Amino acid sequence: MNFVTNLNFIRHICIRRIKVIQNIEKIYEEYFETVNKYLFCLTHNNDISEELTQETFYKAVRKIDTYKGECKMSVWLCQIAKNLWYDECRKHKKVTNIEEDYLLNIQSLNTIEEQVISNDEKISLYKKMQGLDDKTREVMYLRITGELSFKEIGIILNKTENWARITFYRGKNQLKEVD
Repeated sequence: MNFVTNLNFIRHICIRRIKVIQNIEKIYEEYFETVNKYLFCLTHNNDISEELTQETFYKAVRKIDTYKGECKMSVWLCQIAKNLWYDECRKHKKVTNIEEDYLLNIQSLNTIEEQVISNDEKISLYKKMQGLDDKTREVMYLRITGELSFKEIGIILNKTENWARITFYRGKNQLKEVD
């Protein structure tokens, strides 16, 4: 190869890397909150969810060539996040419980009265959800807090959309029976 050919080749690679970096930045900006919320639903700890969110994007950058586009980018990222959380649990043999500060700080409301009522309702709901089996509770968290579709929940949990829908419905019925 001559000098001009080498220079063109290097320029092509540089331009391609810049585009990849720009795409990664867009992906990060677009999906950071979704992945972080999902991990917060699993961990109930802001510090851990933020750390795992960073690890999720780091791993996604390293494995971006494995993304085939068969599911939404957010679902793919949440699958990575879930696997990292499972790894973390195995590493620390951690059992998660809902922490009251999580329940009290989910959402800021306009008035103190609304906040007290809302927090009491949330605490009550999440305490009731602790009585559900792990899979049902996870589906409920993903649907309620993560605001994911049944299809996305099914993909994340390696189940069908219908399974997620039925599990959520049964969980709702179990919670009604507790009242």
